[in-house]
Amino acid sequence: MTVKDHKLAFKIYLYLGALFITSLVVSNLIFQKFFYWRPFGDVTIFGAPLFEISVGILPYPITFLITDLISEIFGQKKANQIVTAGIFASLFSMLIILVANYVPAIPTSPIGDATFTSVFGLSPLGVLASMLAYLFAQYIDISIYHFWKKITKGKYLWVRNNFSTFASQFIDTFTVVALLCIFEVLPWSKFYGLVISGFLFKVCIAVLDTPLLYFFVYLFRKRFNLKIGEEIILDKA
Repeated sequence: MTVKDHKLAFKIYLYLGALFITSLVVSNLIFQKFFYWRPFGDVTIFGAPLFEISVGILPYPITFLITDLISEIFGQKKANQIVTAGIFASLFSMLIILVANYVPAIPTSPIGDATFTSVFGLSPLGVLASMLAYLFAQYIDISIYHFWKKITKGKYLWVRNNFSTFASQFIDTFTVVALLCIFEVLPWSKFYGLVISGFLFKVCIAVLDTPLLYFFVYLFRKRFNLKIGEEIILDKA
């Protein structure tokens, strides 16, 4: 690989990392708003409407698509580095919110203390719950992805993409909803419905994003002349 190609690959890696971290942090900030997604009409599971989900789930699948893409093109080490950077960014955002919530608003402030606390006050707990779930899920996703990549010798991209995502998304959804219920952010009556709805929604997104993964992997392989299973080594110029 030429020096020019190496610089381009590194720049792309940084942009992918920025998208990953932004998606992760934003999902933690907006999680308190819920909505219904009703592709199958009014269906209920354990008394809870199917696909009664948090808006925080919308950007979250992007993180798994990006880690799968980084895993495929740049390798397991670089994917793990992005995950670690996401943990740091989430913790730092939680610290900023705690400080901002502690500082009293002036009388003429467009947003008062009560409104700010109502919107962001539970964010640290949400971030903590999401962080713990995310920590398990992302590393498991990357490990399973590379396990199947080794088994299939770099072939059958759809197998490792979906199998790794299905397992990690279930762990993520179950863990984060359980922790939010333990922290009393959500009532236990919503536990089963939110877990099933969240997991099924993520499975649907994982299936839909498989063509995108194929497309981006194709572009990378064509641009950098990569063989099937070959990875770009960024640590060597």
